[in-house]
Amino acid sequence: WREPMMSALGRRVAARLLDVWALVVLLYLFVPIAVIVLFSFNRPVGARSYEWNEFALDAWTDPFKDPKLRDAFFTSLEVAAIATAISCVLGTLVAIAAVKYRFRGRGARNAVLVLPLTMPEIVLGFSLLLWFSTLGVSRGVVTIVIAHVMFCVSYVATTVKARVRGFDWVLEDAAMDIGAGPVTTFRLVTLPMIA
Repeated sequence: WREPMMSALGRRVAARLLDVWALVVLLYLFVPIAVIVLFSFNRPVGARSYEWNEFALDAWTDPFKDPKLRDAFFTSLEVAAIATAISCVLGTLVAIAAVKYRFRGRGARNAVLVLPLTMPEIVLGFSLLLWFSTLGVSRGVVTIVIAHVMFCVSYVATTVKARVRGFDWVLEDAAMDIGAGPVTTFRLVTLPMIA
């Protein structure tokens, strides 16, 4: 009778240890964010101040006062818009091709498609930085967009592939039978079904 009791006790201890571990991980992730938010209410002395000086709302009353921060913010929005548009187009085309057509190298294509999802972003970013540096490409908005597109295409393709997998491709054939061209069929039949 003691063995089932010990295993129940062991399960409770394991559950408590798991709770403690989850709390430690969450603290590790959120404490730095809380410190940054706290120090946003600090009036720094100099360019970098790691000591609390006095409470101030300077960073919150005019967040775009610093031109470098303002430019970085608008550059981020520009990169996000361009990378999203390109990723949506490329990811959708990759997903349709992956589901609709059979060709050699499907396993390799799936591995390449899943690789950015499984690789830490910092590794992908650093690899691209080294690659651009080796090729002598000047780094700027274009290289940032390329890096973001490489990362985002996998998400779009995986999501759209799941949606496209259940398509009835006969609808495309029917549209072409009544005279629609490939572009019109894609625009009026395939794209609305994906959406």
